[in-house]
Amino acid sequence: MTPVSDSALDTLHTTATAIFTGALEACNIASAFDRRIRFEGNTLHRLLPDGSGPASIDLGAYKKIFVIALGKAAGPMLDTLLSRMSRRKGMRGICCTNELPKARNWRFRYFEGGHPVPNEDSFAAARAALAMVKKAKKDTLIFFLISGGGSAMFDLPLDPHISLDDTIAFHELLLGSGAPISEVNTLRKHFSAVKGGRLAMAAPEAAKISLLVPDVPLRSLDALSSGPTSPDHSTVADVRYLLEKYALQERLPASVRAFFERADLPESPGNKGWRPPFFPKPAKAGAAPTRRVTAAASMLEEDEAFRDSVFEILLSSHDLAENARTLAQKAGYHVVVDNSCDDWDYADAARYLLDRFHALRATYPRLCLISVGEVTVKLDRVPGAGGRNQQFAMACALELEGHPGERITVFSAGSDGIDGNTQSAGAVADPTTVTRAHAFGFHLKSSLAAFDACPMFTALGDSVVTGRTGHNLRDLRLLIADSA
Repeated sequence: MTPVSDSALDTLHTTATAIFTGALEACNIASAFDRRIRFEGNTLHRLLPDGSGPASIDLGAYKKIFVIALGKAAGPMLDTLLSRMSRRKGMRGICCTNELPKARNWRFRYFEGGHPVPNEDSFAAARAALAMVKKAKKDTLIFFLISGGGSAMFDLPLDPHISLDDTIAFHELLLGSGAPISEVNTLRKHFSAVKGGRLAMAAPEAAKISLLVPDVPLRSLDALSSGPTSPDHSTVADVRYLLEKYALQERLPASVRAFFERADLPESPGNKGWRPPFFPKPAKAGAAPTRRVTAAASMLEEDEAFRDSVFEILLSSHDLAENARTLAQKAGYHVVVDNSCDDWDYADAARYLLDRFHALRATYPRLCLISVGEVTVKLDRVPGAGGRNQQFAMACALELEGHPGERITVFSAGSDGIDGNTQSAGAVADPTTVTRAHAFGFHLKSSLAAFDACPMFTALGDSVVTGRTGHNLRDLRLLIADSA
């Protein structure tokens, strides 16, 4: 086979990057708003109602309007909502995101929450949001603008005795467990005072509209930011099973372990028999012990808290995949979308997609295989610099070494512009990656084992760097083959 030129592979790298950036740019939040909702005076019209509430909502029926925006797309979502609404009287709100916007609305308090683990602002934002929604009555409408990343940047332990440091350690342990996001967020929901429906439960009388930009499978929407406004149907039994499944119990910080070992660990909203928990505030030094009080609520009251809730999906990874499909087809590729490996281990996903890719390109030599979703990485040591997308690309590079001279590229990147603990969104690999890496002194198997992919891809010029995108629509993987 005639060796493939560097320029041919460079062209494939450029094509893959252009498909990714173009697909992401097409996922415009303002346009998504306008496809789903429209404001006419004081009336909100739902253009594609899905049955979860009325097709039109009279904003004039409410004295107060609160807005709680959280997640990586909180800023653009809030700006778009405010630009579409004519009413401002009685409006107040909170915006918690991982990068404070330069332009801020005076009616809102802004918090720069931590990601991928919480920080002080994560706690402060959650406290402020709880305080605000608890003031909501029947004359209040609350907009919840929820996007991915909120599980870390917006959090507060249900037990106030648990410190920020222990909360961070808990989140780090979950991130390295190898568990899929739905299972990780089951544990987060039962840990948090604002997740698993508890934020909505704090305003049982208010009308609620949740506008969503999910970074989770659409079958698991209650996992988005760990479901602050969604009824949670996971149980304490699920929590205990997951702690055992991933051998987490003994590795938890002592305060978190004690919390999960409680015999009366409370169920989340959405489960029959749920009762709002009461944890006394930490006593001041020298103060008498606080008497514990038990509160109770019926299922009917619990159902009422969610009954006036409306949920709208503005954008999802489906939009990202379809935009990528359109761009790849315009570039002349035969396109196949395969999301089968969502939430798989990165190595299993790499093997599966490459096997499918090689089989397809025997028939379609000019091929683009598209896959959206997330892969998992189980950490057994302190990681180097990298993330799941770079880990996936590195695993693919080792397999592609066996296809010298072929015009093949594998691209994997996060739509939020951040991969793991790096400033890269992901990476690109091809049949020359291993050889080029060795010339720079990198050994891929060692880097793979150390979860240290970023230095190698950076040295090769094959890191995908976009900066923070204001989005979080999961990851996009592209496997591209060009005819000779």
